[in-house]
Amino acid sequence: MNVNDDINRAQHSLDLRQFIDMRASTLPNGMRIIDAYNLSGLHFTLLPDRGMDIWSAHYKGIPLTWIAPGSPFPPDEGASWLTQFNGGLLTTCGLQHVGPPETDEQTGEYRDLHGRFTRLRAFNARTTFDTDSAEAYGELSESRLFGAQLHNKRCYRLKLDEASITVSDQITNQGDMPTPLMLLYHVNVGYPLVREGAELITPHVRVIPRDDAARAGFETWNRYQAASPSCAEQVFFHHLTMDRDGMTEIALVNGEIGLLLQWDAGVMPYFTQWKNTRQGIYVCGIEPGNCIPEGQNAARRSGRLASLAAGEQLSASLKMSILADSAAIEAARSRISALQRDGTPIVGCKLD
Repeated sequence: MNVNDDINRAQHSLDLRQFIDMRASTLPNGMRIIDAYNLSGLHFTLLPDRGMDIWSAHYKGIPLTWIAPGSPFPPDEGASWLTQFNGGLLTTCGLQHVGPPETDEQTGEYRDLHGRFTRLRAFNARTTFDTDSAEAYGELSESRLFGAQLHNKRCYRLKLDEASITVSDQITNQGDMPTPLMLLYHVNVGYPLVREGAELITPHVRVIPRDDAARAGFETWNRYQAASPSCAEQVFFHHLTMDRDGMTEIALVNGEIGLLLQWDAGVMPYFTQWKNTRQGIYVCGIEPGNCIPEGQNAARRSGRLASLAAGEQLSASLKMSILADSAAIEAARSRISALQRDGTPIVGCKLD
């Protein structure tokens, strides 16, 4: 059976939605969703009312991510970030703060964990189709009167027969003053994609544990342990290599299936690994970004804080692809190993 053949499909069905779709609807709690699927067996749900992030995701029925009980939650600026956390394949952190809650050392402003982005509602949300792909588009503004004026155009692209998702952001400072910019793609993987024996493969120059809890697990940073009660999270920062085109990639695999991330290291020079193997909430993060999750205060002191000048624009994208069998996993492993051996350490990754 070859359902990927254009002529065969046209002879049997005149409606492309039989093979690929991005279908908008509304949940009983008022949350807008966009359900997407294609011929590869990939299915995921977008949340236009929560930063247009990705909530549930499956490949041929296999869950790819952890989801929070009772989610998805409507955005609530009065609730804490942790109680609003949906889980889901992508939770975007930023756009002005990524890291623990803090009070700004200069202005006295309070910032909750990981910023406001995931509570922003998209406007001008729509889907489009052509003969071999579908796109979901939305605009989000992180702004306030007399404050920052950041505008983001987000687009998801899904090809007809590829088990991959590409998310692209075009962030513009529409204000008249420079504005801090912290962006981190918090990709959350869950059981059975990540479980005991799963492995993270990175083209690393070095790996740095964040704190004592991470130092205790440093010898096995790339291997995932069994779920256990009251297990402390561990965070590691990776200085990766990039190829001649400035691209880098990592993979998380468990021998049967894997997830590959590919991105422009010039735009996002940092990669953070979050290991959370706690029983019942076993969810782990693989997180490219233009920052590490340290907050504005620490990033400013360390010289890592990026900013956008008035009128300046930044374009970022991330491709997430399923490694569907052992051959695909080994090909990714070989490619990442070659990148580690022959690549160039990412410029702009300041972890000293």
